[in-house]
Amino acid sequence: MIPKGAAIFFIVGFVAAGLLGVYLSQVENQIPTLVYVNGPSLTIIPDKINYHSGESIHIRIINSGTVQLTFADSSYGLKIAQLDGTVIYVPVSVKVVSKLEPKEEKDFVWDQIKSDGSKTYQGRYKIISSTYSDFGDVLQKSVTINILK
Repeated sequence: MIPKGAAIFFIVGFVAAGLLGVYLSQVENQIPTLVYVNGPSLTIIPDKINYHSGESIHIRIINSGTVQLTFADSSYGLKIAQLDGTVIYVPVSVKVVSKLEPKEEKDFVWDQIKSDGSKTYQGRYKIISSTYSDFGDVLQKSVTINILK
């Protein structure tokens, strides 16, 4: 026979662990929010965080600051990398200086195909964009996405 206090302890612990798991799952899967700030700022927003294998990933790169951002090419500094930093995809782009005015955005779609033509595996990946502001500051932002089976 289990003591009454131990039974209550286990039930409360089980319920608390379940609630904490649900909460952490929701926090982990939140899409970044767009907040405009004074000065240079860059924001990356995918349409969601969890994707099925082969599903198109829609990405918005937004100048969320009050100054113009300058990029070295027409890909707006976009890269897809594994969590260890290994870059697996860079869009084909033209070597022309591209600019994003304040509150302006560019949309990209990634079909989960790596630059070498192979398909991605399930796992976690980072969407990265980087640039220099007109003040010479290096801006790099990233967001993590999940590719599921």
